[in-house]
Amino acid sequence: MILTYAGAAIGMGLAVIGAGIGIGRLASGTAEGIARQPSAAPQITVATNLSLFLLEGVAILGLVFCLVIVFLIKS
Repeated sequence: MILTYAGAAIGMGLAVIGAGIGIGRLASGTAEGIARQPSAAPQITVATNLSLFLLEGVAILGLVFCLVIVFLIKS
């Protein structure tokens, strides 16, 4: 039982860390792209927002799956 909670905690941590790294790299690339080409800022921002939303969705799904596993094992 305790291993289930430890595994879920590790899974949640890895999901959040992975999403954080991905969002950071994406934001860095966006800032660099806008700095190089300020006239293309609206197009870069639109393309970045879609990717950011998808990354956030992956992180949230990872957390939900870990919580589902914990609650299914508990009952």
